[in-house]
Amino acid sequence: MGLQWMVLAYVVAAEAVLAVIAMLPSPKLVKSRIISLLSLTLRPLAGVVPFAAFQLLDIYWKNEHRMMCTSGACTASERDRYEKTVFYRAIWSICQLNKRVQSLEEVEKKLKDQ
Repeated sequence: MGLQWMVLAYVVAAEAVLAVIAMLPSPKLVKSRIISLLSLTLRPLAGVVPFAAFQLLDIYWKNEHRMMCTSGACTASERDRYEKTVFYRAIWSICQLNKRVQSLEEVEKKLKDQ
C-alpha cells in the first residue's frame, strides 16, 4: 500500500509542476505549444483520479469495517461473528437489489400494459 501512495504522490507532484509551467508568463506562440504539450501529457495522468478515489474508499472501508474486540486479543468467536456479519451484509444487499429490480420491472410492465 505504501508503494501505491508513493506513486500517487509522484504523479500529483508531476501534475503540480505541469500546472506551474502552464502558468508561467511566456510569448503567445510558446505558450500555445506548451499548453498543447501539457494537454497531451495530462491525458494519461487523468487515470490517477479514479485510482486515488479507489485508495480513499479502501481506507474508509477498512476503517469502518475493522474488527472490534472486547479484550486485547480477538477470540475465535469474535472473528467468526465479524466475518459472518460482512458476508451476510453483502448477501443481504444483493438480495435487496434484486428485489428492487423485480419491483421496477413489474412497474415497467404495468406501464407498458396501460
